[in-house]
Amino acid sequence: MIKLDLPKLPYSLDALEPFMSSETLELHHGKHHLAYVTNGNKFIEEQKIEESDLNKIVINSYQNKNAPIFNNVSQHINHIHFWEIMSNNPNGKIPSELEKKIIDDFGSIDQMKSDFINAGLGQFGSGWCWLVLNNGKLEITKTANAENPIVHNLIPLLGCDVWEHSYYVDYKNRRPDYLKSFVDNLVNWEKVADELNKNI
Repeated sequence: MIKLDLPKLPYSLDALEPFMSSETLELHHGKHHLAYVTNGNKFIEEQKIEESDLNKIVINSYQNKNAPIFNNVSQHINHIHFWEIMSNNPNGKIPSELEKKIIDDFGSIDQMKSDFINAGLGQFGSGWCWLVLNNGKLEITKTANAENPIVHNLIPLLGCDVWEHSYYVDYKNRRPDYLKSFVDNLVNWEKVADELNKNI
């Protein structure tokens, strides 16, 4: 039976400042993500889930409307992605292959960033905005609550958490400022490029 584990952050708690504070990371990683791990393990054990692949657990529980498993395991993989895709990278250079692909599919880097921000702003309530790969083409999408794009047969390359716990300490109710800061200063574009190269 699979057991969820809270991953260590790939950087120190203050590594993303001033764009994301150590207080936010401590609460988000150490409290919110930990709760998904704790509750996910509880429901996996109670329901005797034998599947060992996390993505398959998420897809199956989504299709079967198994909310306790889906909400916690999907948020677990969402947050693993979120921690890994961030770095303190103000005005970070986008690797050339990824840059070309973005320009081919969106027209410009600025257009992609604008679409990404607008997706996050357009997600009413809690959820995520994503840069995904859909049959070889880059697209922007958004998902509600715990949904990961894999349940819609999309490959997530870059996801931003727009649940309030992700930004309220640093940005209060200013979700637009948080999203702009994220896409301009907190994306590890090398990691996004690696994800693209693995899946194209």
